[in-house]
Amino acid sequence: MSLIRQRPRLQIRSHGPKQRKTEQLVKDLTLTGGCLTPEIQLTKPQFPAKPKAENQGKVYKIGRFLLEHTEGETYKACDCTTGEEKICKEFQIHKYRESLSAYWLVDAHENISSISEIILGETKAYVFFDCHYGDLHSYVRQKKKLKEDEAANLFRQIVAAVKHCHDSGVILRDLKLRKFVFKNKERTELRLDSLEDACILEQEDDDRLSDKHGCPAYVSPEILNHNTPTYSGRAADIWSLGVMLYTILVGRYPFHDAEPTILFSKIRRGQYLLPPSLSSKVKCLLKSVLRQEPDLRLSAEECLSHPWLNQGSRSNGFVTISNKFNDQTVPEVVLDTFEHDFFT
Repeated sequence: MSLIRQRPRLQIRSHGPKQRKTEQLVKDLTLTGGCLTPEIQLTKPQFPAKPKAENQGKVYKIGRFLLEHTEGETYKACDCTTGEEKICKEFQIHKYRESLSAYWLVDAHENISSISEIILGETKAYVFFDCHYGDLHSYVRQKKKLKEDEAANLFRQIVAAVKHCHDSGVILRDLKLRKFVFKNKERTELRLDSLEDACILEQEDDDRLSDKHGCPAYVSPEILNHNTPTYSGRAADIWSLGVMLYTILVGRYPFHDAEPTILFSKIRRGQYLLPPSLSSKVKCLLKSVLRQEPDLRLSAEECLSHPWLNQGSRSNGFVTISNKFNDQTVPEVVLDTFEHDFFT
């Protein structure tokens, strides 16, 4: 089974200047992850050539690991000495330090994947990570939607990982359900699986970004604003968290359409429906992160202090969050048939 599943490309048809702007924006958006001191083996084992499609699934030996190519630059790995399973990602030798820089910056965190080992060859670097038990996207798709108690447990871990990245000066940009995988068979513990697409801030107090990077269903409205050259990376990540939480609880994206122009229009207007079955506390949290105004969204730290993520706690030590928990008027919209690649 593939460890990485690529998202189908959006089909775009040209309908004049406005449509061409949307086409360019879609092209700009990426459709699709103590101090860490991984063991570096400077030996030069015989590396296999990249397997061709017809050779997919064949097994190769690198160092003490057996590798089975799955898809793209990813392999299933097995440690011949211990039998332990790993995930291996392949990088160009001259790019691997840059690609992995965010891992070292965030240090070790229980909800973020860590590098366990790196084997260097003449042209490639093979980077090993702990194995996982499936991603959150597939899990929610299988379950249709999650009950609030289970969702709160998982979402708390997601926000904890994002907060740690933000505190470390790392903006994730491409946050989505697929980026989180389960650490245990019971599927109660999550970790952020990929930091290769993350952006490291030059100054931690200045998170302004100008690139258009993210998944269309999760992208924030300010990124879609052609008149705004820069946007807050942290606030954009928070918007994506809101999309994730909504999808976990409702079983569909809050904004969706097969046509990019209509999808982006819905996101710009911020129109979504909150089902009456949701509790008032989680509705409050959703309204507080899916705000069109980036400055009014909660931070990751404030999300962790929200009453919905602290239900049952007798502690009165919640962070004071001014008036951000006030209700936001959300226009009701008719939910269209869901996107062709999700929960159909």
